[in-house]
Amino acid sequence: MVDPMPNDEEKMNRLRRAMYSRSLAPKLKEHQRRALEDDRTDVSEDWKRQYQELQGATVAPRIFLRLRSVVRWLGIALVIFLIGVAGFLTYYFTIGGGATTATSGKIGISISGPSRVSGGELTELQITISNRGETGLELADLVVMYPPGTRMSPSIPTDVPGQRIPIGAIKSAGVVNVPIRAVFSGAEGGQAVLKARLEYRVTGSSAVFVSESENYFIIFSSSPISVSIEGNTETVSGQPIALIVNVTSNATAPIKDVMLSVGYPFGFAFSSASPKQIRPGVWELGDIMPGASARTITLNGTLSGEPGDERVFRVALGTRKSKDSQGIDTIFSETPFRMAVSKPFLGLSISVNGSNGGSAVVTPGGNVNAVVTWKNNLTTEIRDAVVVARLSGLAIDGSTVRSNDGFYRSSDNSVLWDKTTTSGTFAIVSAGASGSVNFNFQIPPSDILQTIKNPSLNITVHAAGKRLSESGVSESLQSTVSQKIKVASDLGIAAEGYYHDNPFGASGTLPPQSGKETTYALRLVVTNTTNKIKNAKLTAVMPSYVRSLGPSMFAPFSEKISFNIGDGSVTWNIGDIEPGVGVNGTPPRQAAFAIGFTPSTSQIGTQPVLLQDISLTGTDVATGESVSRSAPDVTTNLVNDSGFSATEAVVVR
Repeated sequence: MVDPMPNDEEKMNRLRRAMYSRSLAPKLKEHQRRALEDDRTDVSEDWKRQYQELQGATVAPRIFLRLRSVVRWLGIALVIFLIGVAGFLTYYFTIGGGATTATSGKIGISISGPSRVSGGELTELQITISNRGETGLELADLVVMYPPGTRMSPSIPTDVPGQRIPIGAIKSAGVVNVPIRAVFSGAEGGQAVLKARLEYRVTGSSAVFVSESENYFIIFSSSPISVSIEGNTETVSGQPIALIVNVTSNATAPIKDVMLSVGYPFGFAFSSASPKQIRPGVWELGDIMPGASARTITLNGTLSGEPGDERVFRVALGTRKSKDSQGIDTIFSETPFRMAVSKPFLGLSISVNGSNGGSAVVTPGGNVNAVVTWKNNLTTEIRDAVVVARLSGLAIDGSTVRSNDGFYRSSDNSVLWDKTTTSGTFAIVSAGASGSVNFNFQIPPSDILQTIKNPSLNITVHAAGKRLSESGVSESLQSTVSQKIKVASDLGIAAEGYYHDNPFGASGTLPPQSGKETTYALRLVVTNTTNKIKNAKLTAVMPSYVRSLGPSMFAPFSEKISFNIGDGSVTWNIGDIEPGVGVNGTPPRQAAFAIGFTPSTSQIGTQPVLLQDISLTGTDVATGESVSRSAPDVTTNLVNDSGFSATEAVVVR
């Protein structure tokens, strides 16, 4: 840019002074304007864009500054508002009117009761509510939250998750004790959690306040139901196995809607069960009464696996919330049963009187036929095989043990088979070879077993042998299998008739005359040896010509005897028969009742039947088997009546 000349600058200064002077301004002359040249000068477009961008850049910061200022003042106002609200609430709930009523720490809720409870039993707890506030509480409700599986009564089949108890008003410094009764369920050693809360209002407020108790822990000292599992703890891969699950009630009240589930391990193939499962691994056991005999589930199948594998069956027992539930909601007992899978060199199995697996049942004095089946599972031969069957538990008479190809060793009560007793069969057992050995013995009779409760014995079979390993070294091998044998109780029944020894007093002629009634007493006697019998019942039938002399003519009155006039049947509901009843000088269970007999002319010269079809049934608790006994008919030939003559038995005209 070229600086203006000094003369030009001076001229401009004089002109400026003249323009602003009052005296010189009117004297200024108007000069003629020189016309402008019409000469266009091109200006680059880039310069315009740059100018526009610079103009926008100078305006935008002013807008953002204003927005930032507004936001800052709004934030300051919000902070001041929140501080004010917090201050007000702090004042109200600490010093003001809400300080007493809304502080849950001034409401005490405590739960007291036994530290340990029996599952399935009715338990009483107490909940104590204390108001330590300065004002009273209104419309208070106590809400009790029960653990799963809780029921209000043993007779109620559905679970109760909670209970609301109206309390009403609680004065300041007031204390209210609320008793609750419920049936808690759980596994032995397990625990459940119970909690309570108080919902209430205060004067002048419609708000509902809540105070909660600490958790109250219930520890179960026993389970209402127990489960036991019988079966071999070791099996050969692919061979049939049998598990017996026994369920027993420990409660003093009925347990409703009991279910059993079995978790099958990997490799188990189900084949059958008794009773049948309602769906895989689930059984409905229904209601179990206190002291009832064990419910038994027999499970059959095969288990496969590699040698050394362990499989676990998980048996769970419990109840469900309702009939709509598909599985167990409250578990009473959970029992694992472990079974090792192996492929022994010599596969073994035992059959007792044709029964395989689980446990066999025999009678006192009965013969036992035990068959041991063996098979070489190896791909190589076995040398010098030895099989030993050892008897343990109940002592038996060794002189009754017999085996065609074995040797009974009385020193350890075992039967041995080796290459010498089997004529060389066990000297070399080829790969895949199989066979069997057997022995027999006798169970002691009832008079020897009378003092033994729940007698049983075990047969444990051990096998040993040698084979050459791949390295050529001799290798010792072993295998074991066992079988339990339970001895049934010897339940006895007798029926006798009396005339001379009639405790009710006899009437009529003896010998009996046709067309005239003669009265007799019939006596029923029951004895039992070793095992408890449950649900025992005796039934019999009186012929049409015999009548009962009434419900008052029987003894003792403590026994439950009923008569059906329509069909002449007699039923004696005995119930439980304890072991040792009627043996070794102890009195038997007995009942007597009076009858009247009016013979017909067609019976002259005969000894008519007074009581027939006499049968006794029940369940052996130790074996789980049903038992049945019968007695001969009672006729007019009163062989047990003192002073009775055989001539008095025949009907005369």
